[in-house]
Amino acid sequence: MDFELTEEQRAFAQTAREFAEGQLAPHAAQWDAEGIFPKEAIAKAGELGFCGLYAPENAGGLALPRLDATLVFEEMAAIDPSTTAFITIHNMATWMLGTWATPAVREHWGPLLTTGEKLASYCLTEPGAGSDAASLKTRAELVGHEYVINGSKAFISGAGATDVLVLMARTGDAASGAGGISAFVVPADAPGITYGKKEHKMGWNSQPTRTISFDNVRIPADHLLGREGE
Repeated sequence: MDFELTEEQRAFAQTAREFAEGQLAPHAAQWDAEGIFPKEAIAKAGELGFCGLYAPENAGGLALPRLDATLVFEEMAAIDPSTTAFITIHNMATWMLGTWATPAVREHWGPLLTTGEKLASYCLTEPGAGSDAASLKTRAELVGHEYVINGSKAFISGAGATDVLVLMARTGDAASGAGGISAFVVPADAPGITYGKKEHKMGWNSQPTRTISFDNVRIPADHLLGREGE
């Protein structure tokens, strides 16, 4: 089957290549060797739209198809896979927030995240459950006009250095499996959140990885993404 990229797709790829060569290549080895999380470089990626590639436009994103986003990630990962991997995670969290957050939450966080001014972590993986959503034990209970969150997450990229957490937690009973899991927007500095030590890794050291514990963390009910169990 014949297939050719459009001029716009080639332009995005070229811009990403030039960004990676100019902003990532000179520093990538040092960032990894010294465990530096390059927030300034990620913010520069955000200035090009690379922190909100497929987030909706009403959140400040570019609303690109996934293929177009992949072309951007491919060019950057060829130079610095560790930093690029975090940017892909940030894009995923930003897309979720931009797509399903309430208008007030989206209007506050959307522009901050799509520009790279603020950064997001995606919080799914747990000790003992891995990334199996059906087995998650972190729980969010609706109490009045707030959700109260208790539990822990593991191997979370950017944890301790990001500004907002897109958190998956159980709102249904254990028998409901993945259908009992909901997603939330949680400010990373909310009272009751603690972060573990940086994990020692073989590579990918330009992004910190830590455990996160939630002890009666309270967030407004409107920080639920979409509806419970979706």
